[in-house]
Amino acid sequence: MAIVGITDPARTPRNWAPFELAFRPFFLLAGLGAVLLVALWGHAFARGTLGDGYYGFIGWHSHEMLFGYAVAVIAGFLLTAARNWTGVQTLRGLPLALLALLWLLARVFALLPAPHWLIALLDLAFLPWAALALLLPLLKARHYKSLMFVAILLALALANLLVHLQLLGATKATANAGIYFATGVILLLIVIMGGRVIPFFTEKGVSTGFVRREWRWVEAAAPLSVLTLALVEGFLPQPLLVAPVAAVAAVVNGIRLSGWYTHAIWRAPLVWVLQVGYAWLVLGLALKAVAAAGGFGSLLALHALTIGTIGGITLGMMARVALGHTGRSLEAPRVMPWAFALLYGAALLRVFLPLLVSSYTLTVVLSALFWSAAFALFVWGYGMMLLKPRVDGMPG
Repeated sequence: MAIVGITDPARTPRNWAPFELAFRPFFLLAGLGAVLLVALWGHAFARGTLGDGYYGFIGWHSHEMLFGYAVAVIAGFLLTAARNWTGVQTLRGLPLALLALLWLLARVFALLPAPHWLIALLDLAFLPWAALALLLPLLKARHYKSLMFVAILLALALANLLVHLQLLGATKATANAGIYFATGVILLLIVIMGGRVIPFFTEKGVSTGFVRREWRWVEAAAPLSVLTLALVEGFLPQPLLVAPVAAVAAVVNGIRLSGWYTHAIWRAPLVWVLQVGYAWLVLGLALKAVAAAGGFGSLLALHALTIGTIGGITLGMMARVALGHTGRSLEAPRVMPWAFALLYGAALLRVFLPLLVSSYTLTVVLSALFWSAAFALFVWGYGMMLLKPRVDGMPG
């Protein structure tokens, strides 16, 4: 039996569909935000005009990349995937538009001389609302195995609360804990979803008859190791704990990735972008272990994970999900291999160029330029696709 609102083509808009399914507004907002927020960051860093504001400029950059850009991609992905998992319509129309508007207002007000309580309220409201929007269809369909994704959104909401509590003067030293815990939770989500989709996309995306290799203990240890690191870095950030946990996580996830790899991925951009992103996870975890032992810069290791892993995986997932959910064949627009290359170029510049040149400002600005260019190409290639109805006439 067809489910009204999901399989009824009569409800599909003819000209525009920006709020028919969550991936549409949130992938577009994430792309635009990635361009503008990082371009603004690079420009201010180059000029030395790092204003204070509510977050402080360094705090603003880290917060907005996690709770602005990354959270937008996560909300768009989970609220879209939940409809597939459950057969129940998720947010669309005005409720979806209001959730997207809330995300946008939180970004804008953070740049204005607005009351601090208002900035915090706008920003803190988003994740609980998104979690509720995900929870309801899961409960309606009794799809209990996916409730862990609601828990992930609530964990991110807790991390965000830790940031705002310090900024509002309610606590003394919780903002860094919130930032590092949020980074770990986002990496955990990537490890969980990566195990589901990357080997599947690889098998479907290459024509060599490739079959993944899996080890039960690795599949259990991969997310557990990253979760442990998220908790340690967030709440017990001692080098003697971080180093071994990060090293174990790097080894386990490296073994996992080896079971997914085939040389044929290099002919399929929508596959290699995800595998390279997961390789940055392995590299970033290894660098974090070395950094905790005093042999590498901790911020450089962090950016291996944030740019290389979070940036690469989210860009790759947006590129693929948008094609499938707009009724198109899974062939990336011609600009996207360049976008993927620019994104990973940004990671290389940000992580390794400081080891070669004395100008830290140069590394930040060049990396910001590469990142912004990558997402500008995404917006160019996918903007109208996200705004227009599906090409096959189906809803969504």
